[in-house]
Amino acid sequence: MTQHHLSDKTNMFDVVIIGGAMMGSSAAWFLSHHPEFDGRILVIERDLTYSFCSTSHTHSCVRQQYANALNIKIAQFAVEMVRNFKHHMKDLAAPDIALDSFGYMYLAQSDGFAKQLQRQQQLQASLGAGTQIMTTEEIARHYPFYNLEDIILGSHNRRDEGYFDGAGIFDWWRRAASKRGVVYRQDQVVALDHARGRVTAVHLASGDQVVPGVVINAAGPRASEVAAMAGFDLPVEPRRRFSFVFSAQTPMTQSLPLTIDPTGVHFLRHGAYFLAGCVPDHDVAVAPDNFEMDLHIWQDKVWPALAHRVPAFEAIKVEREWVGHYAYNVLDANAVIGPHPDMPNYYFMNGFSGHGLQQSPAMGRGIAEHIVSGTYQTLDLSAFGFDRILKQTPLLETAII
Repeated sequence: MTQHHLSDKTNMFDVVIIGGAMMGSSAAWFLSHHPEFDGRILVIERDLTYSFCSTSHTHSCVRQQYANALNIKIAQFAVEMVRNFKHHMKDLAAPDIALDSFGYMYLAQSDGFAKQLQRQQQLQASLGAGTQIMTTEEIARHYPFYNLEDIILGSHNRRDEGYFDGAGIFDWWRRAASKRGVVYRQDQVVALDHARGRVTAVHLASGDQVVPGVVINAAGPRASEVAAMAGFDLPVEPRRRFSFVFSAQTPMTQSLPLTIDPTGVHFLRHGAYFLAGCVPDHDVAVAPDNFEMDLHIWQDKVWPALAHRVPAFEAIKVEREWVGHYAYNVLDANAVIGPHPDMPNYYFMNGFSGHGLQQSPAMGRGIAEHIVSGTYQTLDLSAFGFDRILKQTPLLETAII
């Protein structure tokens, strides 16, 4: 069904997207390019430099090594989008987007985690992923720089897993959406009016008021704040994640997979340098503007793990560091997407728990399909709906980094 303009008045929009980073821009691009949508779209973003959003602090990688079949399929569409980006961006002279498939290497130290990786590999392979279980002998043969004395096995996929230019996709989505008439406005949503099961007005810090047909909450780590404006309790909270770019005194000539160490530290090659990240031992919610670096986490956690796993990383130097946020779904670390069952013009696009960049193509496509037709057309995302939040029935994803 074609979506028609609510009005020609400048303060009335068919779709108002709260948050203009990767997820909001994905929704804007897919909606504005949907053949059955001709409505007006407004994207409200508090900082159009995107300096502090999660998109700007990402490691920009994609993987298919998940424990949930739907997450695997979502990642596979991300790969398809990357591989065929020029085709998707028909109306702009977009570049090719490279995918550096160095793969993810999960290292198992315990029998329990080894069995979990083996179960996950069977699921991933059944869906077409190239994941393989590797013995320590096989790992040592291909990647002799690892210390494997405490490792049982590894799980590795060398096909369609690795780094992609997420920033490039983000930039072109915004350009193409703007070319189709999507309005990006720097402002802040401070309140939502709602009555009889619908959002009726969006109030902005500037004092303006916008009348929406549909509202999409794509507010990243601030998602629960926006949900509360509509009267909803969304279990998504900002959690700090720490990243360190470092150089090594000893050169490494071999390819380095994105390695997930049993300590929770992960690392990969980052151009001429290396990049490491980790979850803090005390992983709690913080304010969405809290980007304070933990001064002990490198010395006490990250560097010891790196030096143990890769002896060549004994002598390394931090070149740059930053703090970003996961918009973490505390119920099950999975996305929350789709309309609220009691407020059908309020859509969630939240809680990606660190996977937002790689999940943005499937989520943007899905939310556009649902707004236009009332259902998911290509990949059924209904399992990620808000119903499970209301019922407190988690859809678990155990493969979280």
